[in-house]
Amino acid sequence: MMKITTKHKNYLTALAGIAIVASFVAGRLELSQLKDVGLIFATCIASVPIVIKAYQAVRMKAFSIELLVTIAVVGALFIGEYVESAVVTFLFLFGAYLEARTLEKTRSSLKELVEMAPQEAIVIRNGEQTVVPVEQVDEGERIIIRSGGKVPVDGRIVAGQASIVEASVTGESTPVVKKLADNVYSGTIVDSGYVEVIAERVGDETTFAKIIELVEEAQESKTKTEKFLDRFSNVYTPAVVLLSIIVYVITKDLHLAITFLVVACPGALVIGAPVSNVAGIGNGAKHGVLVKGGEIMDTFSKVDTLLFDKTGTLTKGKPEVTEIMTFGRFEREQLLRIVAQAEMISEHHLGKTIVKEARSKGYDMKTPAEGEIIKGNGIRAKVDGHHVVVGNRNLIDEEVIEIIGEIEHYAVARERLGNTVIFAAVDGRIEGIFSIADQVREDAPKALAEMRKNGIKKIIMLTGDNQYTAELVANQLGLDEYHAEMLPEDKVEYVKQLKEQGHVVSMAGDGINDAPAIATADIGLAMGEGGTEVSMETADVVLMADKLMQFSHAYSLSKATIRNMKQNTYFAVGTVFLLLFGVLIGSVHLASGMFIHEASVLLVILNAMRLIRFNHKNTTIEEDLDNVVSLGYNE
Repeated sequence: MMKITTKHKNYLTALAGIAIVASFVAGRLELSQLKDVGLIFATCIASVPIVIKAYQAVRMKAFSIELLVTIAVVGALFIGEYVESAVVTFLFLFGAYLEARTLEKTRSSLKELVEMAPQEAIVIRNGEQTVVPVEQVDEGERIIIRSGGKVPVDGRIVAGQASIVEASVTGESTPVVKKLADNVYSGTIVDSGYVEVIAERVGDETTFAKIIELVEEAQESKTKTEKFLDRFSNVYTPAVVLLSIIVYVITKDLHLAITFLVVACPGALVIGAPVSNVAGIGNGAKHGVLVKGGEIMDTFSKVDTLLFDKTGTLTKGKPEVTEIMTFGRFEREQLLRIVAQAEMISEHHLGKTIVKEARSKGYDMKTPAEGEIIKGNGIRAKVDGHHVVVGNRNLIDEEVIEIIGEIEHYAVARERLGNTVIFAAVDGRIEGIFSIADQVREDAPKALAEMRKNGIKKIIMLTGDNQYTAELVANQLGLDEYHAEMLPEDKVEYVKQLKEQGHVVSMAGDGINDAPAIATADIGLAMGEGGTEVSMETADVVLMADKLMQFSHAYSLSKATIRNMKQNTYFAVGTVFLLLFGVLIGSVHLASGMFIHEASVLLVILNAMRLIRFNHKNTTIEEDLDNVVSLGYNE
């Protein structure tokens, strides 16, 4: 069986339309035989792609809409209804053309992403600048990006400074200044400046490539509604054929039976849910929100309880060392160097903050040969022959290291001021305390208020930080509950408890330390930029710009998408019932029935397309929110 391309199908549609118009002109000129020939010709050429698809469906043992139309057209030709056979086939093809055009727009967000993908890179090889296709760039190569150029890889800046637009990754159009040692992502654009980058992830491993892959997979996935409608259509379509036969047996009216067959086609019903799903996920991708599928969108819309990690989620995740107090034989600078060298093994924001402080002083550090990460508590390491323990009270207690009165009083005083206190012990004795502070995200109050307004009943913070800091954050943001000094396994247990109580739970974290709790929740949500690779693997929803207003947008979008899906389903079912009723009372005929059928399909697509622009203006963050406080950190 030959295959008809879209281009050929469009030609056949146009030719059929011309033949129908010519036939009507012949009719006006009272050339009835020529009119019939023209209509039969139009029916035959327009039927070719329809019959081919019907044949393919029969070979797959499936009842398709094309099969129903083919049966109806053959019947119309048999009873001499040439006008209706020609108009029905033309409307079916023309409707398919319009559907394809409008469906393209629902996938426009993905298309825009794909078009943003870089094609070439300027690589330094053998001391010379060489332009190569982006797929030929290897890890570790040095790449040059000038003003106006696209970043071709994920990497780290080793020279220069630039203002970079990261809209393709984060959804944010405001340029971000990137300088030495900062990370850059494939698909972003250098607005102004010049940078040299060492490639760390290339090709399909880049963040941008993974975003495209995730969006493609998500748009192909199905919601529970879609799966139900697929099963329903497998029963409904053959049932329509059977009912048409029954109508003919009862009425002996073949025209009525054929009309019944056409108007009962479940076109709008079959396409309504998928197109809403595609448009909703596309909207999210455009705004830096990755929703990993239709079922996730469905579950997300039912969430009533939000759990938040603190650092990097409710707070900015960019803490700073505010004070270093020493209590023994080491000077401040000496202790900072030792502790920072031990923290070189840490993947936690806290450890990285101490390392950053040491580097700002010009210290040269190497990763210790011996070291161990104690998840949720701190680290142990050997540095310059010393046994170094850096972490919270739990780790110090576990190591059976005494916290004397003076040190305890100082630690509590710092915590009351909103700092996270990190104890540094060397060779079994506490030698100093590092005070670290973070800040609440400017958009957090507005984002949480919007989510409450949209249906969230409870907002709870789970943090490994101390009680004082946790209380400050909770009071600042008006949270319903907070739980401090929690280990990763404690967070998992709490999530399980809420689910057992019947809550639909979303857990939001940085995608690294909170991966177990994120995976346990009904909806796991990760702040992507802080831990992009891990969060993409673990979470159901990823916020690429690390902004809570994106969370609010994602939650509102999920509700709007499911609402839109239901609207399309109700409209499609209602249209079929009205058409069938119209057929039975004689007010709907074959051609008019097909016209209304195709119009209903277009209407559900147009309704879904409203999601493409959903909440676009409301995703802008109001930066004039005050009440920002300095807060502690110890997730």
